[in-house]
Amino acid sequence: MRMTAIEERAPRTVPLDHPDAQRNGAVGAKAAHLARAARAGLPVLPGFVIPYGTDPAAAPVERAWRELSADGTRPLVVRSSSAAEDTGESSMAGRFTSVLDVRGWAAFQDAVRTVLDSARGAGGPPAPMAVLVQVMLPAHSGGVLFGADPIQGREDRMLVSAVRGGPDALVGGEAPGTNYHVTRSGRLLRTEPPERAGDRVLGRAELHRLARLARRARQLFDGPQDIEFAFDRDGRLWLLQSRPITAMALRPPRGARLLGPGPVAETLPDVLQPLEEDLWVTPMSRGLTAALDIGATVPRRRLRTTPVVTTVEGRAAADLELLGTVPPRFRLLALLNPVPGARRLSAAWRVGRLRSALPGLAVDLLAEVDRTLAQAPRPDRLDRAELLALLRWGRAVLVALHAQEALAGVLLDGERGGTAAGEALTALAEGREAGLDDSRLIAALPVVLALVPPSVTRPPRLPGRAPGPDSGPPAAGGSGVAALSTREGLRLRIRWVHELQARLVREAARRLTARGELPEPGRVALLRWPELVAALRHRPLPADLHRRQPRGPSAPLPDAFRLADGQVVPEWTARHGEGTARGVSGGRAAGTAWDGTEPRPPDPVLVVRNLDPALAPLLPGLTGLVAQNGSPLSHLAVLAREYRLPAVVGVDDAVRRFPPGTRVLLDGTTGETTSDGGTGAAVPLAGGARRRTGRRRAGTR
Repeated sequence: MRMTAIEERAPRTVPLDHPDAQRNGAVGAKAAHLARAARAGLPVLPGFVIPYGTDPAAAPVERAWRELSADGTRPLVVRSSSAAEDTGESSMAGRFTSVLDVRGWAAFQDAVRTVLDSARGAGGPPAPMAVLVQVMLPAHSGGVLFGADPIQGREDRMLVSAVRGGPDALVGGEAPGTNYHVTRSGRLLRTEPPERAGDRVLGRAELHRLARLARRARQLFDGPQDIEFAFDRDGRLWLLQSRPITAMALRPPRGARLLGPGPVAETLPDVLQPLEEDLWVTPMSRGLTAALDIGATVPRRRLRTTPVVTTVEGRAAADLELLGTVPPRFRLLALLNPVPGARRLSAAWRVGRLRSALPGLAVDLLAEVDRTLAQAPRPDRLDRAELLALLRWGRAVLVALHAQEALAGVLLDGERGGTAAGEALTALAEGREAGLDDSRLIAALPVVLALVPPSVTRPPRLPGRAPGPDSGPPAAGGSGVAALSTREGLRLRIRWVHELQARLVREAARRLTARGELPEPGRVALLRWPELVAALRHRPLPADLHRRQPRGPSAPLPDAFRLADGQVVPEWTARHGEGTARGVSGGRAAGTAWDGTEPRPPDPVLVVRNLDPALAPLLPGLTGLVAQNGSPLSHLAVLAREYRLPAVVGVDDAVRRFPPGTRVLLDGTTGETTSDGGTGAAVPLAGGARRRTGRRRAGTR
């Protein structure tokens, strides 16, 4: 029968199996995806959509409700379906309300209004919102299926998280669920936590069916999907929701270098500014390259094209494979390939002679460094040319110092002698007992510089007392130097040269500022080496210097990582099953624990018991997220990945261990969570990756 014009303009509902239900503009993305899936033959529960702007009390809505609910005898689910959610850019997971087990016409109207009210946001006008209504499924088990592994960025793997009953407890963060790592064909790789035979939530047959559903959804929607599913009590599989995976972890390209701070962090542990990189990292890399070339352990072609040491996020990091701190990637090929062995054989003669000659060479180098340091005038007595010449000498001599220090670590490993740090502690105690301030203590006993890292913007601050005025370059031959081994003596001279360079740079900054060429002394650290050279030659500073920003504090680099699009991706070293903590959103963070109710610190790490979706408004501006309970696939975990917010779940007793104000370090990939108690000395508190140590080779520290 033909509809009248009045009936065509009247509000109406749209069944999920109607072609109009696939039009996102009227029914929202969630409903449109389900309608498209239903038309493609995927198992979707029957239902209808109340389009944008429709009065929930209108007659067509009541007719649709009566038909779907069998006059109120069948419970329904009322859910949001906005054009802004379940898109390729944002899932808005858990931001809108869903109402389950709705019975009766009055309760249904209340549920629809509750869903519509959830679109209002923080007191603003409501966002366009349709309402999706479906039959309530009595589920035996349910959960979330990712058609790719978003944690490790692998599209050849799938991740399933399931609980008994419906999936709402899982996605709401109330239950952690059981995690199944499977291949795209559904073959089970591992289960977290391990299941006993009688406690399995999903069997192998169910995992194969889920994998088939994921493949079909991937083909239908042109990409891996984030799927909510449920098995009913008769064992039938139902698709409850399908949306694009909005946040996949970066995956390093094939052949990406394995980097880590281990061998170099002891010398340069802090975040470095651009000028510090050029003064200290570049000579270190060249020195280690020379040592590796002498040892003939790495092909020269690779050494010419690959820096041994680089900077990542302002922190020094070494190529762990070049330094031999990790096994070769292809051990069998390394055994079969005769070239490395031949090169080592050809280098054996050189290295053998070097072993006997190295102590003498080191003595000569140490004498040169000590002589230059002793003869160097105070920085304020140097003209610009002399100041630049001394800076150039420092960069050149650091290359030799690093090369000999690396070789001494390998060839003179059994040499006797004390350590610079041990001698420094003794000298510090002597200086404090004598009442010396920092500047006089450093001048009298320069070995104490081994206790503090270098900086071009601030004088060294020794433990226990504020520094005095800058007193010029350190004198050579301080307390305990003669008792040091060759390697330790070289390492100490490296630190002395660092300090000389830092004082020269601070003097240059003072002069440039006094002449009006530099806005403030601290901005000298933002220059690159060629720019500082040009400034000391009376050339103008870079025009964009006022726009450059200093690098701020950041979390330490992982022990081993690779780069993907310039971002750090930690190497997965956790032994699964050794702890409940799990990284759910990549990245590293260091901040202050916050419970969400106390005054918000400037670098908040939110520490909670459960991943409650109501916490979602707090995510913007957080530094990190730690939860005692929750699933990697819960709504809040999904949002954390979208915000690129490091997050860890399953941290035992997190709320007690990290009270508000505690300093927290977390790694959202490995799940490692530690606290330094505000002192800077990290103490592991929660499970995650175990730190891996490598054998000492050339260049290790």
